[in-house]
Amino acid sequence: MGKTSAASKNKYNAKAYDRIELVVPKGKKDILKAHVEGREKSVNKFINEAIDEKIERDDASEAQTSKAEDANS
Repeated sequence: MGKTSAASKNKYNAKAYDRIELVVPKGKKDILKAHVEGREKSVNKFINEAIDEKIERDDASEAQTSKAEDANS
């Protein structure tokens, strides 16, 4: 399980995932870590869930706005 294993994992990760660098104000990383601690998830998983929830809310809001505009036409 030396370099070959790590190289294999890195190659898979490069194909399967996009990487995004996230910059937060000093201290926020510690707040995030404290928040997810004991919730059986990582900071990465928490951020991904938050992104998914925000996208769902935005899409629902846009759909509702579109329906309202259609009703007023």
